[in-house]
Amino acid sequence: MSTDKTPLLPSQTSRKSYTLVIHGGAGTMSKAGSTKEQQMLYKAGLAKALHAVSILYNQDGEAMDAVVAAVTVLEDNPLFNAGKGAVFNVAGKNELEASLMLSKPPASHPEIPSSRRGLGLTLLTSTKNPSHLVRALYLSPSLAPHAFLSGETAEEIGESLGEILVDPSYFYTDHRWRQHRRGLGLPEDLPPDIPEPGPTFLSPLDQLPTGTVGAVALDIRGCIASLTSTGGRTNKLVGRIGDTPLMGAGFWAEEWNDNSGWVRRCWNKFRGYQGRRAVGVSGTGDGDVGVQATASTIAHRVRFLKQSLAVACASAVKDLAKDGGIGGVIALDNRGNGIIREDGVSKTAIFHDDVLEKS
Repeated sequence: MSTDKTPLLPSQTSRKSYTLVIHGGAGTMSKAGSTKEQQMLYKAGLAKALHAVSILYNQDGEAMDAVVAAVTVLEDNPLFNAGKGAVFNVAGKNELEASLMLSKPPASHPEIPSSRRGLGLTLLTSTKNPSHLVRALYLSPSLAPHAFLSGETAEEIGESLGEILVDPSYFYTDHRWRQHRRGLGLPEDLPPDIPEPGPTFLSPLDQLPTGTVGAVALDIRGCIASLTSTGGRTNKLVGRIGDTPLMGAGFWAEEWNDNSGWVRRCWNKFRGYQGRRAVGVSGTGDGDVGVQATASTIAHRVRFLKQSLAVACASAVKDLAKDGGIGGVIALDNRGNGIIREDGVSKTAIFHDDVLEKS
């Protein structure tokens, strides 16, 4: 499931416009096995995420804040495998993961060194919105000087910064619990420590999901931010870590000088491009196969092989499939490649053969 919106503010060139692309995860879902009502619920959830970002961008927000705003909406929606809709592990518990990476430090926080590229979090059990936590820790290098943190340490630092922690029962939803029990071949009895069943609604499209939610945004300053959040895969082993929090595997963002050689300098000048190039990627799918650096491979194909972003993404996903991986990516560069539309109308789709429709 993916969606896009470009541009949200008028601009002179595509590299100065705002761009956003989000995904709701790649799972085991079937168009034939779904109803129009189910599809409408997913599209409404994606559209709500877009609308939250449009308000932020109209206030001249940054890419980092845009991806957090979008992913927060999806984490709060029990249809998606993140936050409130996270799947259960084999022990019937929720262990969440999230990651954030920027092509360059945010303009609103000039104290962040350029060497601080991003942060991955895993084994979270009490964080209401992992997207908020990963941003808070990224912006606090004195408290969280590392690129990868887990569990209680990350959550305790986050709580000291004002992040919201909840009782683990907050993440319970009937449909994810039933998926967990069904996947283990067990009766779909309710857990004893849940005081009452959660809200009932149409069952989700993804059965025994492996997907994530994510967003990649480009702001008017040329910064690209990538944020990914997930509950992991249904019935994963306790303590399992997927590709979502692993830098270069499930997420990536970088910037480099693209003015090498007089031919490229002339071409960039002719096209009106500055000498810097940036790419951001967020992945979804089977994280046990996606750990083979799929996200960074895409950026490196663009940087070193001089491939277009579309060719680089297609090549990396094809390589993933050769190894038995199921999933996909969303990606942007600072020239507006990835999704290009001039009308600024948000559009959504669910299945790979869907036509993007106005949301």
